[in-house]
Amino acid sequence: MKLALVCLLLLSFAQLTTNAQTETYAEKLGFPKGKKVVIFHVDDAGMSYESNMGTMNAIDKGIANSTSIMMPCGWVPHFFDYLKKHPTIDAGVHLTLTSEWKNYRWSPLVGRDKAPGLYDEQGSFWPEVAQVVAHASADEVEAEIRAQLARYRAFGIQPTHMDSHMGTLFEPKFIMRYTKVAMEEKIPILFPGGHASLIFKANHIPVPMQQMVQQMGKQLWDAGLPVLDDLDGTITSNNLPAGATDEALQTYKTQKFIELLKSVKPGLTYIIMHCTAPTPTFDLISSSGQSRKGDMLGMMDPALKAYVEKEGIIVTTWRELMDRRKKL
Repeated sequence: MKLALVCLLLLSFAQLTTNAQTETYAEKLGFPKGKKVVIFHVDDAGMSYESNMGTMNAIDKGIANSTSIMMPCGWVPHFFDYLKKHPTIDAGVHLTLTSEWKNYRWSPLVGRDKAPGLYDEQGSFWPEVAQVVAHASADEVEAEIRAQLARYRAFGIQPTHMDSHMGTLFEPKFIMRYTKVAMEEKIPILFPGGHASLIFKANHIPVPMQQMVQQMGKQLWDAGLPVLDDLDGTITSNNLPAGATDEALQTYKTQKFIELLKSVKPGLTYIIMHCTAPTPTFDLISSSGQSRKGDMLGMMDPALKAYVEKEGIIVTTWRELMDRRKKL
């Protein structure tokens, strides 16, 4: 995750507690003390046919149990057709404010008249997060968040959560609108408000900033929402050279998942991946097809499921987290 995720709160809070959180949010939600509790989450549903199929495979044939949908993209209706046939699946809004691929672009839903700062010269979202920060206002971003949430609900389904494509909403300029909509709508959001050990270690974050992140987690919790202890989004960056067999790719990615799970501390951890069943068409969109295919194959590997069961790792969903939070 970007450093901005933990630096953003410097601009948001003047007075913060310095007491470190000792009880994990998993424990607060009633999970056994000392247990690793995870959500296996697939980003980018709706982006393409290949992404939809990869997500479906990871969930239907594997242990992935959560996904989020890029509402401005062209293959959204296809994925909602799947969701209507599988109504218990964890599915949220992958709030999208960038369009990063050169030859495959998508545009804001809110309209140029209401949010001109979200549009680049081609009429799409800006390709880079920094460009969104430079050109768009917080009001424009909030309007787009609400437009994407409205389109999701127009399919007759309620989202289980919201998260942020490319981490744009973790920027200091936008973070408060992200949390504002979450608290107003009572929809959980991706935010590691607990010990956040994987993120803090990877980014060498000092203790004062860690406490700021934990304070925002407390605000979300006090608003009645479940909160994550930690998250990791690095798994897709691991890959074998082009030309590796599916068997080799699956073995490699499964081992990377197991290494990651070994490094996870007790608490509630969100593991982000990108599952795709690539075709020659997808290869024209992105060079990441093989790595995303590896994520899918890893989720489908019986060896990974066996490891999770052997280690007593608890696999949960946003639905269960919200149900538990409502009962407290």
